[in-house]
Amino acid sequence: MRKWIRRILGGLAAIVIIAIVGLAIALSYTADCGPSPALAEGATPMKAVVRRCYGPPEVLKVEDIEKPVPKDNQLLVRVRATSVNPADWHLVRAEPYIIRLGGGFGTPKNPRVGIDFAGEVVAVGKDVTRYKPGDEVFGGKGGALAEYVTLNEDGNFAIKPASVSYEQAAGVNVAGLTSLQALRDRAGIKPGYKVLINGSSGGVGTFSVQLAKWLGAEVTAVCSTRNVELVRSLGADHVIDYTQEDFTQGTERYDVVMDNVVNHDLLDVRRVLKPGGKYLIIGGGGPDANPWFGVFWAPIKAFVISWFVDEDIAFFISHASAEDLATLAGLMEQDKVRTVIDRTYPLEATAEAMAYLETGRARGKVIVTVE
Repeated sequence: MRKWIRRILGGLAAIVIIAIVGLAIALSYTADCGPSPALAEGATPMKAVVRRCYGPPEVLKVEDIEKPVPKDNQLLVRVRATSVNPADWHLVRAEPYIIRLGGGFGTPKNPRVGIDFAGEVVAVGKDVTRYKPGDEVFGGKGGALAEYVTLNEDGNFAIKPASVSYEQAAGVNVAGLTSLQALRDRAGIKPGYKVLINGSSGGVGTFSVQLAKWLGAEVTAVCSTRNVELVRSLGADHVIDYTQEDFTQGTERYDVVMDNVVNHDLLDVRRVLKPGGKYLIIGGGGPDANPWFGVFWAPIKAFVISWFVDEDIAFFISHASAEDLATLAGLMEQDKVRTVIDRTYPLEATAEAMAYLETGRARGKVIVTVE
């Protein structure tokens, strides 16, 4: 009997091992880029950025695809500007590989790219009551790197203030929502809090410095030498040049540390937290990270450590919110928050824009304009 049990267990273990190996092979397989499908007869074309395979920014191409038609509860928006985010290159490369479970094995199910947008409503469905052609809007929509997108009336977007350019509005959705929700909601910042923002000169970082100040915090920004004056101009009370000083070795203690780059050991960062302080991990895992688990090491470690310490250590991901976009629109209109734009590229140069973002040296947002 014991021999049979051992055989059965051994067989089950072999099946599990084979299944895991098979799944690993399937997830890591990257097919060659396929051809562009022909447009359906009579279809109206539009320009859009697509990728027909997974890979570096070079796989991004501008193609003619079918222009969308809004449903009864939808708006058709002429996109004027978009931006690129780390989330975009994670999807373009499909790394970490677990993304491919939903995105497609070997090749992407959906070739469209982009999230952030700003543009003008050009048509509305018959059931739409709150918007009309001519309204200027901004927000988030999958496939935003294109000439047109359709939005549900209750979708993730808001009216763009007239005083804010399309380029400025196009950089708000991912970076602005992440900053606002992390600082206001997850960290619960109150006036007088001491907040340190590591990686303060990137997309999320530049918004975070401004929003932390708006919430009443005393802000310490960590950045490189060339960005010191930039973050000061955004309202940072103190600036640490990481090429000259390691903030984890300092004597100051903070209520909140917001980490957009995760370039220090978690236990070292914990050292600069006040008792009961909060450490929020926002970024981490660049293009050179291990494609299997690289982006997950910091969140996993944070989860484990959080069980054994008094400090609140967590990984944070924002969620879509039209209400929060409206809040950010109001702050921009009042000139309390602005989008820092590093470079602007035309739609045809989206691959270059993505490649520049992947260098990790972008100051603020990288914008793509759609003519």
